[in-house]
Amino acid sequence: MTKWLFPALALSMIATGVCAQDARYQNQNDDNTHYGWADVLRVDPVYGVARTEVPRQECYDQPVVRQAPPQGSAAGTILGAVVGGVLGSTVGKGDGRTAATVAGAVAGGAVGNSVSASGGGEYQTTETHCRQVNAVSEQRRIMGYDVEYRYRGEVYLSRLNYDPGERLRVRVSVSPAD
Repeated sequence: MTKWLFPALALSMIATGVCAQDARYQNQNDDNTHYGWADVLRVDPVYGVARTEVPRQECYDQPVVRQAPPQGSAAGTILGAVVGGVLGSTVGKGDGRTAATVAGAVAGGAVGNSVSASGGGEYQTTETHCRQVNAVSEQRRIMGYDVEYRYRGEVYLSRLNYDPGERLRVRVSVSPAD
């Protein structure tokens, strides 16, 4: 009888351990659901492209033509007054000559100023223009994992959002088949 006592005792301890292990993972609602562990056979990452829009400023130089503002030059006025005075002094005699010299100098100064002011003209320059644009950034990222696992001899495949490692906890629900 002692001969059978030790194997029977070992078998009862193993059975109690299995029940205790299953009891640890039983659902509180007692709806024929329990938990177990499956061996992971393969994990394949699933990649996707994540797109994000990033605002940035884009600037460029654009050529423009401008009109130079009129600028009177003192040199043009003085030169015009001298030329006008010389021409005026050649006209008349006595006080008339003096008046003609003064009038020639005033008229020559006015003409010299307007001639030097009209020389502004057009010139070309550049202006910097900026605008905001949205740049699309694409990055390849892991979106999930295709996991192949074995539970009680059957092989299953699921997509998870994490890498489970070597073992995967599974929920087993049993109900009658109609």
